Amino acid sequence: MAGPSGVADAVVAALAAIVGRLNMRLGEVTGAIQKFLVSEISELRVDAQLLDLMRDSVEGNVDTVFSAIQHDIPIENVEAPTAALEYARRLAQRGISVNALVRAYRLGQQLFLSTTLDEVRLANLDPRLGLAVYEQMTAVTFEYLDWISQLVVAAYQSERDRWLANRNATRALQISELLDAENVDVDAMTLSIGYPLRRFHLSLVVWCPETDDRDALARMEQFVLELAESIGTQSSSLFVAADRLTGWAWIALTADATSGAVASAQTFAETQEGPPSLALGDPLPGVDGFRRSHQQALGARAVAVAAGPNARRIVANADSGLSAAALLGNDIHAARAWVGEVLGPLACASEADERLRETLRIFLRTGSSYKAAARELNLHFNSVKYRVQRAEHRRGRPIADDRLDVEIALLVCHWFDVAVLQ
Repeated sequence: MAGPSGVADAVVAALAAIVGRLNMRLGEVTGAIQKFLVSEISELRVDAQLLDLMRDSVEGNVDTVFSAIQHDIPIENVEAPTAALEYARRLAQRGISVNALVRAYRLGQQLFLSTTLDEVRLANLDPRLGLAVYEQMTAVTFEYLDWISQLVVAAYQSERDRWLANRNATRALQISELLDAENVDVDAMTLSIGYPLRRFHLSLVVWCPETDDRDALARMEQFVLELAESIGTQSSSLFVAADRLTGWAWIALTADATSGAVASAQTFAETQEGPPSLALGDPLPGVDGFRRSHQQALGARAVAVAAGPNARRIVANADSGLSAAALLGNDIHAARAWVGEVLGPLACASEADERLRETLRIFLRTGSSYKAAARELNLHFNSVKYRVQRAEHRRGRPIADDRLDVEIALLVCHWFDVAVLQ
């Protein structure tokens, strides 16, 4: 619909009169809109300072719309209210979602138009004239909403990116100090990074494949937050970017929550659609536990990454044999050579040898019990016995002579897969 300059003089005059009366009630209209937004959007119920800025933002937007209508100013020529842009930036700094900001504008427009309609009714205009006035008011406000929404969202996103970069840079330095320093003031560091260091800590490493997605880290951080919530912890989590595709995280736990934490985290990750890869340490107490759990998670990730395309997406230090395998992960070439020496032809990367290795691994792990291995593998007793004999034949020498070396070599194959196979 055309702006005020394109409508009849009667509509222009009526618009000016109505906006003039509303402008005299600017404080009242602003207060009503703010109260409505706070009641409808719980995320915006924050401290008094931000509520004051919210009021200034609402008032700036309402005043700008009034001026555009009253003085026939095209929306593309108006200036965005300073308070509106600053309010968007402040919400970004507080971690309040951009959806709350956009919803506030939609709901604000709803109440603004309702107030405008009440004023049109009070003016006792001819019905056709009143409808034309309201239609014009609606057209201008919709155009303004479309324009200002783009500006405040851009301001929000820009500030969010800057804030996260600065926060992560600062946190990364502090966490690096925490991981490396011999003596740490626990209470001072707790206050500085906003994370309770005197609790038990479940360390995580999250990562994703190579991508140009600039929001990958933000999604990984959100994944960690949701994972922490799924565990049922009431404490905060800590997340820092290790690089563009990798995040380090810790979840603070009470002593009572440690026993099932790893299993709960694995279950959560398995049920998510398109989650990042995940490596977990053990829940351990205090600053030493903060460090050690992180080392365990890094070791678990190293195993997963070294395993290549067949790597498990979710790994944990608590997984059977993984921590032992991780000790060999720093020199994968030496590990590959040693596995070949111990297993001989059984270390070949074929499906047949994979079946034999896995059967033999389970057989040795269950105390060389054909029955126990058969139950675990869901095979017949004789099938297990046959495969064990075939594995020994394939290796080329008896297993009893160096059983421990064989068990370790099979464990390494289980975790590193093709990375250590011939």
